[in-house]
Amino acid sequence: MKTVYERADIVPLLGEIFRELGYEGTTLSRITERTGIGKGSLYHFFPGGKEEMAAAVLADVDGWFETAIYEPLRQDDARAAIEAMWINVNDYFRSGSRICLVGAFALDETRQRFSPAIRDYFVRWIDALRLALVRTGCSGEAALAAAEEAVSGIQGALVLSRALDERDIFGRTLNRLAERLAAAQSGN
Repeated sequence: MKTVYERADIVPLLGEIFRELGYEGTTLSRITERTGIGKGSLYHFFPGGKEEMAAAVLADVDGWFETAIYEPLRQDDARAAIEAMWINVNDYFRSGSRICLVGAFALDETRQRFSPAIRDYFVRWIDALRLALVRTGCSGEAALAAAEEAVSGIQGALVLSRALDERDIFGRTLNRLAERLAAAQSGN
């Protein structure tokens, strides 16, 4: 029985391949081998080839973060949104076992190719968290410093967790970062 795919079905599969192999290591042959989707089908969905596939994956990641992280931080109850951010981040990154594709793309030659999307991901996350912290009573300067520390701490914990093959590092770091953010909020 042949499986019929939609573009939306393929994007998450591509995301995991890019996470595992990086942009340069991901080839059409490897995608075909790992997904069972023929090159013709891939070009049908992504006529721009690998670059269009990577852009679609980054857009998919962006959509998830917009819905699950940024929008709640900007619009929902600030304290509840910050608390939910820790849970959602832990789930998304599978307790530190799943690399941040945007972060990985930021570290190699891919950065130039996708720099607007990479920059936007980090800027929007820091800004949404900063806004939520300001709504809890933090000063603008303290909120920015805390937001930058939280996002950079998450990214660093992902790298360290993977490098040492110790998933607990990610969880411990998230807990420490959450405690720091809670202390930064006025009224605690």
